[in-house]
Amino acid sequence: MSDYDRIADAIAYIVDNVERQPSLDEVAARVGLSPYHFQRLFSRWAGVTPKRFLQALTLEHAKRLLRESATLLEVADTVGLSSGSRLYDHFVCLEAVTPGEYKSEGEGMVIEYGISDTPFGEALVALTPRGICRFTFVDGRGPDDDLDALARAWPQALVRENRARARDTVAAMFAREGPADRPLSLHVSGTNFQINVWRALLMIPPAAVTTYARVAAFIGRPGAARAVGQAVGANPVAFLIPCHRVIRQSGALGGYYWGEIRKHAIQAWESAGIYR
Repeated sequence: MSDYDRIADAIAYIVDNVERQPSLDEVAARVGLSPYHFQRLFSRWAGVTPKRFLQALTLEHAKRLLRESATLLEVADTVGLSSGSRLYDHFVCLEAVTPGEYKSEGEGMVIEYGISDTPFGEALVALTPRGICRFTFVDGRGPDDDLDALARAWPQALVRENRARARDTVAAMFAREGPADRPLSLHVSGTNFQINVWRALLMIPPAAVTTYARVAAFIGRPGAARAVGQAVGANPVAFLIPCHRVIRQSGALGGYYWGEIRKHAIQAWESAGIYR
C-alpha cells in the first residue's frame, strides 16, 4: 500500500466521522499504524499534523473559504491577470490547440508521456512540444485508457514514452519550495466555452475556492452554471487546471472526476501548504 493509499483511507475515515473529530489513535488504528508512525507519515505527506489537516476538511472551513474567496475572480479580472501570468506559487500558460493543429490531427508532432508518483497517487502526464496536453490520475490501472484517449485526440502524432521528462514535469507541478522560475505550459483542446472556463479556473489561487455560478458569471454567462460544471468535468489536465477549487454554493464538495476523497485531499493539502 502506497503512502497516498494510506492517507486516502485516513481522509475517508475522517470525512465520514468529522463531526465527532476522531482522535489520532483512532485514525492510526484505522490504517494499521501506530499513532507515532501515522503522525510521522501524515506530517511528511501533508506538511502539517493530522489535527491541522482535519480542520481543513470540515464543511465550516469550506464555507469560510467561500466567504473569503467571494471576489477572487473579480479582483483577478480588475488587476488584469491573464492565463499567462499568475500571482501564485505556480504560474501556468494555457495555449489552445490552433485550428491548423486540430485539422492536421497532430501530423508530425511527437507526444511524450510517462507515469509518475504524485502526492495523490500515480498519474500519467503527456506533453506536446508546446506543453502538457493531458494529466490524469491512474489509480493503479495501466495507461491504456489514457493512451487511447491521446490517440483519438491526436491520431497522426507519434506517441512515445519518456519517463524522465514525465518525472521532471510532475516534480515541477507539485513543488512547494517556492515560486516556479518559468511557466508550466498547457497545450489543450476544447471548445471556446471550455477554454474560457479553464482560464477562469487558473485565476483561483491555492487554498481558495469558488462556485460554478461564480465562474459562469465571470466568463459572462450567468445562468450557465450547469454548463460550467460540464466544462470543469471535461478538464484534460488535473490539478494544474484546478477544477478541485470549484465547489457548491452550500460549501459541499461537489463531484470530482478522480474521486471525492482525492478532491478532499488536494484541497486540504493546498490549505496545509499555505497555512503551515
